[in-house]
Amino acid sequence: MSDMSETIIPKSDQLNADSLLAGPRTITIREVQINPGAEQPVAVYFDADEGKPFMPSKSMRRVMVMVWGPDATTYVGRSMTLYRDASVTWGGMEVGGIRISHMTGLDRPMTLVLTATKKTRKPFPVLPLVIEAIEDKAAEIAAEIIGAADAAADGPELFALVDNPAIQKRRAALKERRPELSLDVEAAFMAAQQRVAAAPLSETGDAA
Repeated sequence: MSDMSETIIPKSDQLNADSLLAGPRTITIREVQINPGAEQPVAVYFDADEGKPFMPSKSMRRVMVMVWGPDATTYVGRSMTLYRDASVTWGGMEVGGIRISHMTGLDRPMTLVLTATKKTRKPFPVLPLVIEAIEDKAAEIAAEIIGAADAAADGPELFALVDNPAIQKRRAALKERRPELSLDVEAAFMAAQQRVAAAPLSETGDAA
């Protein structure tokens, strides 16, 4: 393993700025929970969140409302790119915070005016997010793996597929980024294992 990014992920019950030290992250929303009166009233759950939701600041909640409207139920299935802004301050110190850079549903860049301090407001740009090509590629990869599992004629062929480093890497990526596709892939491997296990010895090439 040569990737250091996994070793600096902070322990927390939510996505925080230090979680993005390795770079921006694009998330697809699967649920939004609103708890009026709480210190952090909005929790945005997303694919592969590992139970750690994005808890947007008030300024980022304003961005979401201005771009997508106030009805949080319509946010499900939409995507946005989050990044760490080191200049975000708390108590007079720069502690870093999470900002939104790109959002689906925009056909052109949008500049919003947000409150920076009690006395100042600053422009905040949001760019269109296009993810169709990424989504299609992930679906194609999943379909290829499922097809290979379905085509495995016997145990050795299936085990060779399971042990293939390229297949392992793709399965891991799908599990992290597209869990719904990952479930289909894992179901295909399970079905293939059951099929080859139930096949007569003569069909698996083990008969004399």
